[in-house]
Amino acid sequence: MYPHERSLVKQLAGKPFALIGVNSDGDREKIRETVKEKNITWRSFWNGPDGTQGPISTEWNVSGWPTIYVMDAEGVIRYRNVRGEAMDRALETLLAELGHEMTIQHGDEEEPGETSGGQ
Repeated sequence: MYPHERSLVKQLAGKPFALIGVNSDGDREKIRETVKEKNITWRSFWNGPDGTQGPISTEWNVSGWPTIYVMDAEGVIRYRNVRGEAMDRALETLLAELGHEMTIQHGDEEEPGETSGGQ
């Protein structure tokens, strides 16, 4: 999961794109360790001490982790729970609507035990 997200952040730098994460772990120190260990460079919010029942997941009706929302430039959710290549195609579609035609491609960026399609 993280390698795919890192690749997106790198490829889409300078484009109208933002990746935002929400972490449901109740232990903030563990979150800090994960951010450092997994090289998470994008904005990630803490869902609070109630973990999966915190304010962000409650407001956004998240019932499973990970939940992925892909929103357009107007903030409208256009895709839900797309992963891997499906996420890439969704992003390509939305970027094209804004005049940024491109093809997202990923190299061999996976870490041991992770797959980009199995987020």
